[in-house]
Amino acid sequence: MAKVKTTFFCQNCGTQFAKWQGQCNACKEWNTIVEELIEKPGKKGWKLSDKKDKRVPIPLKINEIDTSKEPRLGTGDEELNRVLGGGIVPGSLTLLGGEPGIGKSTLLLQISLKLPYKTLYVSGEESGKQIKMRAERINPGKSNCYILTETKTQNIFKQIEELNPDIVVVDSVQTLHSDYVESSSGSISQIKECTSELIKFAKETATPILLIGHITKDGSIAGPKILEHMVDTVLQFEGDRNHVFRILRAHKNRFGSTSELGIYEMQGAGLREVSNPSEILISKKDEELSGNAIAATLEGVRPLMIEVQALVSTAVYGTPQRSATGFNYKRLNMLLAVLEKRAGFRLGAKDVFLNITGGITVDDPAIDLAVVAAILSSNEDVSIQKDFCFAAEIGLSGEIRPVQRIDQRILEAEKLGFTTIFVSKYNKISLKGTSIKVQLISKIEDLVAFLA
Repeated sequence: MAKVKTTFFCQNCGTQFAKWQGQCNACKEWNTIVEELIEKPGKKGWKLSDKKDKRVPIPLKINEIDTSKEPRLGTGDEELNRVLGGGIVPGSLTLLGGEPGIGKSTLLLQISLKLPYKTLYVSGEESGKQIKMRAERINPGKSNCYILTETKTQNIFKQIEELNPDIVVVDSVQTLHSDYVESSSGSISQIKECTSELIKFAKETATPILLIGHITKDGSIAGPKILEHMVDTVLQFEGDRNHVFRILRAHKNRFGSTSELGIYEMQGAGLREVSNPSEILISKKDEELSGNAIAATLEGVRPLMIEVQALVSTAVYGTPQRSATGFNYKRLNMLLAVLEKRAGFRLGAKDVFLNITGGITVDDPAIDLAVVAAILSSNEDVSIQKDFCFAAEIGLSGEIRPVQRIDQRILEAEKLGFTTIFVSKYNKISLKGTSIKVQLISKIEDLVAFLA
């Protein structure tokens, strides 16, 4: 009888240890190290047949590799296609993570029902009847989607060999288990083994696989960090369950950009693609209010107009508060210091609250000017005209710095009906014949004088 091999894994970060200890040296968490059984003897690959594969891969010149026969597969969802870089790449492994109840299963089931290809939807969390009820609500029409409720990878591969699908969807990777590993589903060794089998199958058969992954309480993908290194694409489905809008981001993408953004609206009949997010990110109001400013930002290649809200009030308890939602807290403090030093505004004894509407988080430094404009508007209680918008970065010396792809920002502002956009005078603008007025400013004092 072969000796059973065991080792110890941290259930929080996946670090392997030779023996048990109380604290993980990598993530510093306590009581997360658990003993797990390693693989059984006589391990095989994902194929069930015992026939030996005589094909041995040989090295090829990169110019000799033919990719013309494997174009990207369109998903029928423009938002997902944009985030993936144009569609699903054959043989790729895509991991989708997100909070419980955010709509991960709904999104991939909706995609599976839309796809014109033969799709196998493998569920380890729901029964076939539950999936059918949701499918009738999302897309009651005919579909080329097959449902399999199974968690054992050997049985899944057996059905795949018989069905021969074009795309496989697995919900979720934490529910899978393999006979080659003795530990329970969701453990570090099971996740690594099941993912390795799926990767080998995807690369050998050029069949793309979409995986749903659970996340931990701190928002990272549950399981070992190596899981994110093994897959080709890592997508994050974000949003607040109290709001209807959902955001799809690419944290890793071997076949496209990681700066793209997809926006959906959660409805009773599923997720609706939002083709013009600027309209939903800017609130509709009849009267002008102080503390509101519109910024022209970019997410990947898509220009967006977002609303920045600020509230400046006298500190009640003597210690001023600084709060930012959807914006970098440290950058807010930097901009407040610039206003105090360069523009002469005494904000050190006042509370400042900042909010990016729509529930999104923006890292683009081009919204600095809109943030400062909103803070000044709230501090002086003077409203900014609703047809004004801003696109510029602010430096520590109070200078207005240029931002990239300013022409796209100007065209988006013009399309949405804005009459004036404030940009840096150092930006090179090649647009001609536009109806929008481009106001050039060089330092923060120019903005103060204009808004006063």
